Amino acid sequence: MAPKPYIFLIIALLFIFLPLTTSIHFKLPAIFNFGDSNSDTGELVAAGVYSLEPPYGRSYFTKPSGRYCDGRLIIDFLLEAMDLPFLNAYLDSIGRTSFRKGCNFAAAGSTIEPPTARAVSPFSFRVQVAQFIRFKLQVLRLIAKGKKLHKYLPDEDYFQNGLYIFDIGQNDLAGAFYSKTFDQILALIPSILTEFETGIKTLYDQGARNFWVHNTGPLGCLAQNVAKFGTDPSSLDELGCVSKHNQAAKVFNLQLHTLCKKLQGQYADSNFTYVDIYTIKWNLIANYSKFGFEQPIMVCCGYGGPPLNYDSRIGCGKTEVLNGTTMTAKACSDSSEYVNWDGIHYSEAANQYVSSQILTGKYSDPPFSDKMPFLLGLKF
Repeated sequence: MAPKPYIFLIIALLFIFLPLTTSIHFKLPAIFNFGDSNSDTGELVAAGVYSLEPPYGRSYFTKPSGRYCDGRLIIDFLLEAMDLPFLNAYLDSIGRTSFRKGCNFAAAGSTIEPPTARAVSPFSFRVQVAQFIRFKLQVLRLIAKGKKLHKYLPDEDYFQNGLYIFDIGQNDLAGAFYSKTFDQILALIPSILTEFETGIKTLYDQGARNFWVHNTGPLGCLAQNVAKFGTDPSSLDELGCVSKHNQAAKVFNLQLHTLCKKLQGQYADSNFTYVDIYTIKWNLIANYSKFGFEQPIMVCCGYGGPPLNYDSRIGCGKTEVLNGTTMTAKACSDSSEYVNWDGIHYSEAANQYVSSQILTGKYSDPPFSDKMPFLLGLKF
């Protein structure tokens, strides 16, 4: 008989209070990022799988930048704080693209598990790791030929001394709710994390030593999930979020945290930093007015009006015929008042808040607040 999913909770709790032993440093030559739309800086768009139209990008880039946001993402704010340039997407090779300070393999819609036939993105975590291996091989071949491309490519030692960031798993959980029961989803989590562990070990074998792992946020507070799974008021919590989605995220995060501790024990020459994104985002939604927001769940760029302003039939910036009438999902006048941008992704203002909290160091294991080598220029 297969073990009950709750057994994994008990096992995780045995390890969760044991702190990770080492802390990441921030004098980093390069960043290599893996993930989904939370950190995609143009991968899925460059692949030709999807297109983004205005008003995406309007708050910072003034036009769509390949990011599923009105402006910058958490990864952008982190890089700014580290005095590093924004990451170019792996597939975005047109123009004066530079990978000197790293590369972004994250693609919107990506999962840890191999993609299904209905998947939005073919770039699962395994594929992203394979892309990294090819990227590294090509870089080493090119720099061995001479210094002509030196200013566009990372040095060989950047692959060992750089920081590897991971923000993935949200789509594995969110997608599972469309076809599986709650207990089935919990039972699926260990296999998801086994796949993640395999990818981490592959990167370690490739020389990676600094690992920065984001847990997943409160999925039940995204308007997309509230609209689909929150029609019964009894399924919602005190904040108006879908309870079971958030419960699944907590179980996933608990086991992810345990995995990070396990990997730190196995690889003593490495640094694993686990970042509690869930708590940061939950605090933002629960105390949104305290941080200058007016809407914690309702969408800025959507269609349908209050309470969610979200309709799955028409995405942000798109025009569709609904019930015989042509409709456009338009953006609100001030996205900085909204936590949620388009029903799935956070606004730039919310991303800035989340980033500022990450960089306090107190939501990380191990914490790093006493080792911050830079000052933050954020308003929070």
